[in-house]
Amino acid sequence: MASARIALAQMNPVVGDIDGNTDKLVSMLERARNEGADIVVFPELVLTGYPPEDLLLRPSLELRIERALKRIEQASQGICVVLGFPAVRAGGLFNAAAVFEDRRLLLEYHKHVLPNYQVFDEMRYFTKGDDPAVFEWRGHNIAVSICEDIWHEGPMAMARAAGARLMLNINASPYHIGKQQEREHNLSQRVQQGDMPIAYVNMVGGQDELVFDGGSCVMSAEGEICYRADDSSEQLLLTDWTCKEDLWVPALGHREPLASELASMYQQLVTGVKDYVNKNGFRGVVLGLSGGIDSALTLAIAVDALGADRVEAVMMPFRYTSSMSLEDAEQEAKTLGVGYRVLSIEPIYDAFMATLSESFEGTEVDTTEQNIQARARGVLLMALSNKKGYLVLTTGNKSEMAVGYSTLYGDMAGGFDVLKDVSKARVFALSRYRNEVSPVIPQRVIDRPPSAELAPDQKDEDNLPPYEVLDQILELYVEKDESAEAIIARGFEREDVLRVIRLVDINEYKRRQAPIGTRITLRGFGRDRRYPITNRWTMGD
Repeated sequence: MASARIALAQMNPVVGDIDGNTDKLVSMLERARNEGADIVVFPELVLTGYPPEDLLLRPSLELRIERALKRIEQASQGICVVLGFPAVRAGGLFNAAAVFEDRRLLLEYHKHVLPNYQVFDEMRYFTKGDDPAVFEWRGHNIAVSICEDIWHEGPMAMARAAGARLMLNINASPYHIGKQQEREHNLSQRVQQGDMPIAYVNMVGGQDELVFDGGSCVMSAEGEICYRADDSSEQLLLTDWTCKEDLWVPALGHREPLASELASMYQQLVTGVKDYVNKNGFRGVVLGLSGGIDSALTLAIAVDALGADRVEAVMMPFRYTSSMSLEDAEQEAKTLGVGYRVLSIEPIYDAFMATLSESFEGTEVDTTEQNIQARARGVLLMALSNKKGYLVLTTGNKSEMAVGYSTLYGDMAGGFDVLKDVSKARVFALSRYRNEVSPVIPQRVIDRPPSAELAPDQKDEDNLPPYEVLDQILELYVEKDESAEAIIARGFEREDVLRVIRLVDINEYKRRQAPIGTRITLRGFGRDRRYPITNRWTMGD
């Protein structure tokens, strides 16, 4: 009976840093070898990071990748190494996997199934492969596949027909709510189809709006999860196997429990902020702390991502700011231990209005004056950002972004919107979840009716349907692409549906100018949803 130790290297690469990613890969490879691993498996496109987008079109790509592969080949003495990289070959550019052992190349495989939906556009760059990927290791046939390949029957069937009895699947699979459960359900279908176990390794970490949630795992031929890594950290998951008469059997080892939906969601938001700030070299972050629930949750996520010493909160009161908001903002800042200051926008607003008085003569007060308040706050935050090298975090949620309940160059001014893909209902749920971990958000912030406090006694629901109604309509229209009539047929008021859809449609121009934010749903405002700003599509369709 043969035995093997396979290390799943759940790595967090930096897009474009081929030399740095190679350094990290070689370091993890050496750790795996020191831990007695026979095979070490790295994620999809680990040398470039994912998605490299148009960096794949740079003329120096081939030279940089080949240089990295030579380093890895030399480091493969005494261990088998599986990794993903972009391969420039005579037939085109391929999303490829290589297998090295003892300083020689055993296999190069080109991904068969190129995803071209949601956040993926691999057909823009890559040519699909069509050969099975099976290599011989110590007398055993082992298959390799890349990410999307495992979601389809063809690559597994080809591997089985080519004599493979173990599948190594390398991934750059981004997070959305419930994704790990979907992956494991899919793996159970593939192991049943191929009558072989699968070792699945995924990337971890944030890249712009995407976040990769690890969850590397081993599933036996019987469909049992035998190992599972966590969803938030780089790690080397060591898995032990026996093989008798070509039957590969994984031992039972560490199985990280699946986190609850809210815990997983919160962790990925933290990871998204942490990696965006750190990978882009910002010293810290600054945000406006209004005393409302959105900024309170944003502050908690920022502190959990970066530490209190790298976070600064600014309360920018105006004549409509309530004493409750002032008190709650100060309490949040003290509880979390962040830098905190109060900068009134009253004199700035008065100066703007004095300058505009002649131009505004004879007009009525409307949302213009409210927007000036928001833009005064944006100017202050951007000034602090410029002076200190801090990134401005905006605090708008998905519900507000959908209907345009935000001000261009005001509360939208900043570099990263932490809650961009988080509906208002989820803002409340995540706030309650975070307080269960440790109380950081005052309860009355959660209990009070949401308000932008841009006018006397203002409440969000003065201009919008109740959030429990609004969020359901938005989910059906934005995330599920249902028509107005289909949504109305579900029992929603026609007036509410038509009004909400109109607001979504006419505010596309705002969203195009909004900062990016971590994607957590199947359809975020970013890479997922690309509607033309100028169009005359009828809302009922």
